[in-house]
Amino acid sequence: MTDDALVPAPVQRISLPEQAPDFYRAMTRLEQASKAGFGDPVITELVKVRASQLNGCAFCLDMHTTDARRIGEQEHRLHTLAAWRETPYFTARERAALALTEAVTLVATGHVPDEVYDEAAKQFDQGELAHLIAMIVTINAWNRIAVTSRMSPAPRTA
Repeated sequence: MTDDALVPAPVQRISLPEQAPDFYRAMTRLEQASKAGFGDPVITELVKVRASQLNGCAFCLDMHTTDARRIGEQEHRLHTLAAWRETPYFTARERAALALTEAVTLVATGHVPDEVYDEAAKQFDQGELAHLIAMIVTINAWNRIAVTSRMSPAPRTA
């Protein structure tokens, strides 16, 4: 006999909005500033989902896949995002953004290789590239906040 009941979410360890409100407001402003000069909402959400996959952040994965669907992202692209190199579903700009996202997120394993940065610099103008880097850094910070504090997505029913 199987138990189909949902497993309760882990108990959140700490609430940064309550315990460090100035920091949390600064993070929110950082989020807004990182996106301000970047006009592609699809790439924005793909970057946030991919970084969140790499960091194992369930809260951010739930949020950003929902946001991606809301702006019209297709299910098959979200389902194959972790294997984006093996699919024909992503544009050259998206691939450059995803490669840069992986390099920055996993910076300790290989830094940011010149070829990854150079491809991003070919696909994005300097202002876009600066904001892309800022978005990658910001989602990684959010992932670390959520994972460390054990933020969990709200339970959902089928």
